[in-house]
Amino acid sequence: MRAQGFFRRCARGALVLLALAQAACAQRTGPDVPRLLAAGSDDVLYWNQPADRARCPDRNGFLWVQPAEGPACIRYFASDDIDGARMAIVQFSGDRDGVMDQAPTRIPENTDELRTLDAQRSRDRAGVPWIFVARPGTYGSSGDHRKRRQLVEFHALDAALDALMQRHRLQRIVIVGHSGGATAGAALLTLGRTRVACAVLTSGAYGLLERARMLGRSKDGRTDTTGSTQFYDPLDHVGGIVRDPARRIVLIGNREDRNTPFALQERFADAVTKAGHRIELRTYAAEPPDFHDLKDRIALRTASQCAREAMFP
Repeated sequence: MRAQGFFRRCARGALVLLALAQAACAQRTGPDVPRLLAAGSDDVLYWNQPADRARCPDRNGFLWVQPAEGPACIRYFASDDIDGARMAIVQFSGDRDGVMDQAPTRIPENTDELRTLDAQRSRDRAGVPWIFVARPGTYGSSGDHRKRRQLVEFHALDAALDALMQRHRLQRIVIVGHSGGATAGAALLTLGRTRVACAVLTSGAYGLLERARMLGRSKDGRTDTTGSTQFYDPLDHVGGIVRDPARRIVLIGNREDRNTPFALQERFADAVTKAGHRIELRTYAAEPPDFHDLKDRIALRTASQCAREAMFP
């Protein structure tokens, strides 16, 4: 009996030590920590992964699409009232290269639950159904985020929007994107996307080769800021924008932007105007020192207003 009691006490002590070790590892979730011990590891979204049909079920939140470059699984996270919506706002995030190489558990809001909650909160603020579409390589979408601003990214997003609108019977959408997300939104317009009531594009990157040169981030003056020569620049393809007198395109930026030069945003707006489309170029206050992230949720507020005006002209 004494021996049994001794072993029970030892077992309890071992369990306590194991729990303490797991708790310590949960605070240190870098790539050297086993996935089993990483906090919330069962719920995280994975980045820069190849398309895998087995991990892309035919249900809400997943879109298996077949663009020209090959199959892709695009993730989306939506508010609870998108089915049959007359209007929905579709959001693309800016670039996420600053976090894409971190352990998934360290990337902020990197779970299905938190991304969906964020979409619902945006819907509550905007008063319009809201859908966050994850760009390839980010937030669970297949692909390589290092290949952002290439046709492989934009074709996958274009195919995903087709599938999304068909699945949920969306009549029209408002596209909203910031920085690299604005570039993606502009690219989709140049690829001929229709049923877009409004595109709200904030602090977007255009004139990609010149931008890289201006920022001192071009290799031999031939690459964009990612180091690629295969970039797709919306500024070079405004001829692909479908004519639609009812559609609004709203560009918002800051003249002191140190990331996406405002002069190149002006150039894109001028090119779209000369091509015969309706576009508005605005300036707004931004966060120092880079003056790239605009204040007061101006993108959300503008997208909401644009959607309401399109529904009730």
